[in-house]
Amino acid sequence: MQTVDWRAEAVRRGVDLTRLPRHIAMIMDGNGRWARARGLHRLVGHANGHSTVRRMVLGCAELGIEMLSLYTFSTENWRRPQEEVQGLMRLLERSAREELPVMIRNGVQIRFSGRIDELSPELQAILRRAEQLTAHNRRIILHLAINYGGRAEIVDAIRAIAREVQAGRLDPDAIDETTVQAFLYQPDLPDPDLLIRTAGERRTSNFLLWQTAYTELYITPVLWPDFTMEHLIEAILDYQQRQRKFGAVLEPSAVGAP
Repeated sequence: MQTVDWRAEAVRRGVDLTRLPRHIAMIMDGNGRWARARGLHRLVGHANGHSTVRRMVLGCAELGIEMLSLYTFSTENWRRPQEEVQGLMRLLERSAREELPVMIRNGVQIRFSGRIDELSPELQAILRRAEQLTAHNRRIILHLAINYGGRAEIVDAIRAIAREVQAGRLDPDAIDETTVQAFLYQPDLPDPDLLIRTAGERRTSNFLLWQTAYTELYITPVLWPDFTMEHLIEAILDYQQRQRKFGAVLEPSAVGAP
């Protein structure tokens, strides 16, 4: 099988490698629809989506993307049928075990965000081991949101800040955005530059609510199991054509604000 040089391919398609998004976030949607269209169980779609995860992690690392955040399992996903939830948990456990050697060989540092302590002890142990064994890797950070909700993250940050105030270690009048940022799950990660959502839905679904205030959004109708490096390059090209203003006016003729 011929190996593609994705950096060279990106340049051939017009990507400026000096202006890559530093941090890309992805909402991996469409696994169920992919399976249903083929008359398969939804879990088959999730399993096929797993292959896309590996492809994106290694591809982003090759391109030079520093961080990749993936919405893996939300706090709302517990509402799905019990069979599907249990299957997803088994898939997470198996994937974490099987992919760990690949991630280590490729210099991937793995991090997890969410209410991890609500997961099974077995899965918690697997996730913590993955974090420990990859902590010194520097090629790319793979940030997986598991049992994660953006509102839950903000609530947890507020609770932690309230405890600091109650203990007399923090003045309420000193609380600002920097304070809140410091109490988020991964306070040292910069905000995503680009958020990609597959399967055509036009919402952020409670993912990284605080962090995506000025993130560029890219929506594609492609279902997650079908998402390829070619699609990622298209998203990066679209991102590089935008002018990021962060609420400011960059041109004298510009008027108004978002």
